[in-house]
Parts: sequence; C-alpha cells; structure tokens
Amino acid sequence: MRITGISTHVVGTPWRNLTYVLVHTDEGLTGVGETRMLGHTDALLGYLHEASANHITGSDPFAVEDLVRRMKYGDYGRAGEIVMSGIAVVEMACWDIKGKALGVPVWQLLGGKVNEKVKAYANGWYTTERTPEAYHKAARAVVERGYRALKIDPFGTGHFELDHAATTYSLSLIEAVRDAIGPEAELLVEMHGRFSPATAIRIAKELEPFKPSWIEEPVPPENLKALAKVAAHTDLPIATGERIHDRYEFRELFELQAADVIQPDLGHIGGINEVRKLAATAETHYVLVAPHNVGGSVLTAASLQLAGCTPNFKILEHFNDFADSEIKKVVKGAPVVGPDGYFTLSDAPGLGVELDVDAAAEFPQQQARFDLWAEGWERRQPGGTK
Repeated sequence: MRITGISTHVVGTPWRNLTYVLVHTDEGLTGVGETRMLGHTDALLGYLHEASANHITGSDPFAVEDLVRRMKYGDYGRAGEIVMSGIAVVEMACWDIKGKALGVPVWQLLGGKVNEKVKAYANGWYTTERTPEAYHKAARAVVERGYRALKIDPFGTGHFELDHAATTYSLSLIEAVRDAIGPEAELLVEMHGRFSPATAIRIAKELEPFKPSWIEEPVPPENLKALAKVAAHTDLPIATGERIHDRYEFRELFELQAADVIQPDLGHIGGINEVRKLAATAETHYVLVAPHNVGGSVLTAASLQLAGCTPNFKILEHFNDFADSEIKKVVKGAPVVGPDGYFTLSDAPGLGVELDVDAAAEFPQQQARFDLWAEGWERRQPGGTK
C-alpha cells in the first residue's frame, strides 16, 4: 500500500479554524487527521503542500515511524509548531488507515485496552456574562448534562500581576462555580501562562479552599525553572504542556519535577505515537497525562485512542458540547460524553470516525481570532474580542 496524496479541509468558526487532512492510498483506504492552529492555518496548509511532495506521497502508511522521522528531520531545520502539527495530522491519518486495513481500533495496535472509559472535562462553557450569577447558572448546566469535571480561566486579562480587586472578583467566580458543581465534581483552574511566579504562588494559596484538581500553566511556558518555583510553593497539582511541541522538550520538565500532569496536544506534538512515547516517560516519573484538546471530533477520537492504552491517563478536555457545538456534524461517529461524564472507547477500526466533506464545506475557513489578553476573550464571540 502506498500514499497517493493528501487533501485538506478547513472548518472555520469566528475563534478557531480546524484543519482536517485526508490521506489517500492506492488501495482505496483513506485516513483522517485533525489539528487546530491559532493564527497559522495558512502556514500549516503551505507546509503540508510541500511535505506532500517531499515526504508523504509514495510512502507506506504502515511505516508510521519512518514517515514521522523523515518529516521531522528530512528538511534539516528544527521542527516547530507548524511542522509538528503537520506531522501530527498525517500521522493520525496513517494510524487510521492501518487500523482500518487490519480491522482493529488504534488502541489495539498500541498495546491494547487498559481503560474502558475516559473521564471528560468540559471547557468553552463559560461564554456568558462574566458574573458570579451567570457562571453559577452555566456551571450548573454543565453538571446537569452529566459532566463531573470542568475547567475555567476566571482571571480576565490578568498579566504578570493581578491587583486586589481583580483577584477578589476572580475568586468570586470560582466560588460560584464550586457552589454550583458541588464538592465531588472536579474543578480545574486555567491560568494560561498569565502570571509571574510570585503572583501565581499567591493566587494558588487563595484557591486552596475551592480544592481545584490542578492549576494549569500558572506562568509563561518558556521558563521551566519559574514553573518549578511555583510547584515548590504550593500543594496544588500543577498541569502544563500544551505549548510544548516536541517530546524531547519535556525532559527538563520531568527533571525539575515541575508538573504533576502533562498536557501535550496530539495535534501539535507529532501525533498519537509521539504522545504514547511521552506518556511512557511520564509514567516513570509518576506524572499523569491529560491531553490538551481544543479541536473537533477527529482530534478527540485520536486522543481517546491514546487514552485507551495509557495507564497514567487522567482525563480528556472537551469543547464541542458548548463552544461551536454545531461543528460536530462534520464528523461521522463523533465521540460523545455519556450521562455519567465519561467517553466510552470505540471498537470501530482505525480512529472510528469519518470526515463528512460536504458538511465540512458548510463551515468555510475564517479569519479566526483568539486573543487571551483582550477584554471579553472568554466569550469567544465574533465582531470584537474573542
């Protein structure tokens, strides 16, 4: 079997473009991959056009490891977010093809099932007024839908510091959410790399009464020693990793013991097997895995394949019940969160999903914007701040 070419399909919303890649073969099998780029969709499409000619077309889709190696190192330059995302969508699609050809789900090819179900946490649910009352109502609707975990960034446009008034107001939002979801549901607090270590440590202390399951990216991602400083001064678990695009870059994070949960994005770090390797290393450091998942249903399906065979898998992010829920129709067999708040693993061959190209065409690429430093970013609305 050989790859005959690829085709790309961009599904657009005002705040995110989702890039789907179909990998075609000479035996009629087609695989699908997905990633979500922020502000670099055209750059990704350009890279894939070149990579198709240089590396992909003519390759054996079963030889996933070799194709990834050639795409990553065959152009000599150091691979960054765009290249690793391009590798990821092609790699996912090759696993999809391999599973379909052999008649088994990808998790079976990666070692077999260790998790029957995978807990989901909701994100994108707080596209409402930024008030305690509105957040209480919205969070209550999340748990009524069945979710037993949710995440929130309550800190507005905070950057390095957060003054007393802004801190008090942010904590009032957290208090409202905790009251709405009760003591047993997991509350995950996102910080989006906003703060200096001193500010992050102070805020972490003030969050303790609300018992978050983690604080995420408390400091910007470039300085892991700063993250280690925060970890050394709080008892709350630290989660990070969505903006690390090469598993080798996690080495320092493990050495510093700076995080309790890592959050690689399958769509940005080279795909399913790259994260499987990373998860194995994390397991030797007693670190859990909870992939960043801000894409659509194909990326969710790929993340669930990993979840099925990963002993130290914690939980999976899910946006698509709350933000842009209508885009779920572009994928046939899209994973769903059950009334118990869990995904059930699919036994379907490959990734278990198919892209509906006609449905995808109803959501053309947009000039999507998402600026975490703009007022009202959390509402993810068109025609202004996102």
